[in-house]
Amino acid sequence: MGSPLRRPDHPPLSDGAPPPVRPATGLLPPGIRASFPALADSRETYLDSAATTQKPQAVIDTVRDYHATATANAARGTYPWATALTQRIAAVRAATARFVGAARTDEIIFTGGATAALNAVALSWGLTALTDGDEILYSPRDHAANISPWFLLRDTLARFGRRIELVPYRVTAAGQADIADIAAKLSPRTRLLTVTHLHHVFGACTTLAELRDRIPPRVRLCFDCSQSGGHLPVDVTALGADFAAFAAHKMFAAPGTGILYCRHRTHAQLRPFLPGGGTDAVLTAEGFGTGVMPGLLEGGTANIPGILSLGTALEVLEAYGMSAVAAHNRALTRRLINGLRAVPGLTFLPGPAHARDGSGYGIVSFTLDGISAADLGFVLAEYGFLVRTGAHCMPDTGGDPESVRVSTHVYTCLDDIDRFVDCVRTLAEELP
Repeated sequence: MGSPLRRPDHPPLSDGAPPPVRPATGLLPPGIRASFPALADSRETYLDSAATTQKPQAVIDTVRDYHATATANAARGTYPWATALTQRIAAVRAATARFVGAARTDEIIFTGGATAALNAVALSWGLTALTDGDEILYSPRDHAANISPWFLLRDTLARFGRRIELVPYRVTAAGQADIADIAAKLSPRTRLLTVTHLHHVFGACTTLAELRDRIPPRVRLCFDCSQSGGHLPVDVTALGADFAAFAAHKMFAAPGTGILYCRHRTHAQLRPFLPGGGTDAVLTAEGFGTGVMPGLLEGGTANIPGILSLGTALEVLEAYGMSAVAAHNRALTRRLINGLRAVPGLTFLPGPAHARDGSGYGIVSFTLDGISAADLGFVLAEYGFLVRTGAHCMPDTGGDPESVRVSTHVYTCLDDIDRFVDCVRTLAEELP
């Protein structure tokens, strides 16, 4: 290890019995960690829920049961196993629409993940709807999944003689999209404004509420809700979203499943992006004709166990109550920030540590003088604290160094935060 950090004399914090569980608020049921098998008896403290959430027993059972009993393909047969699955997936679609605030069930498309969902916007809408000279407003400091699809779209269109412009906007010190900068860059050629609802590194929430009345109807709004879904209440209708992407594996569900919300007003402009078996579009000798959502964008065999696991995950989240989940993460965030402020040599990246409103959504990133983020993450893991380190899939860091990211969820408690802060403080004091 290339760090100058000396090994502390005391034993790693992960030795001994599992740590105590003390909830951050009284809004969630006690003993919540016991329902997550990977954490129930673990001495490690999982602080990487922004990368993926742990899975509750109910979700694990759902995936197992699909493979163990009456395995079939949905929407492909008239025998009971197949028709039962078709009905269950329809029920999950309806539950998903309610969970994210969609007005119609046909506005919900199941994809292979949030990355696939954002690429679907570029391929199913952008290739058809954008014309020469049109502009897309984006943040270079968003996740690569909300940047790369637009660059690929621009390059693809250029090969066919259509040139669109990608216009970057700034991020504030609090980690939010800079509303004033976006307003200044909106132009008659703007066709898409894409934002991250909850930033995956900065932990700041952007709703565009201050700008909503100034965005012309021609401009489509795309929200990356990969981090907000399952962590705080999300209402795509209230956001004014035309498109929104969610990652099911960050919502207690199995990986390999995503949600794409497509507002009904966009449907006439959509084309299949993954045509094949099950694609609900009229194929003629001249090409694809009219199609029906959501089947228009759901070609091929779906990730059936993943979709079913999403349905169970939504039931778990709704049993907790999303307002209670958000309040829990907010309390943990403030506890973490207040504790880390006293650590010598620690610097917060943009985010809730720089906000005045006491906000916090379960994501905090920081650096520590005298040690790289990678080395600090390695040492923290030896002491039982599992965090993410690096640039966190952010192509343009805006000058911010690689960092340590701490992210929480319902199974994180105040004792986890307090022990983590104590560990970071001890390590900081031992740096030369």
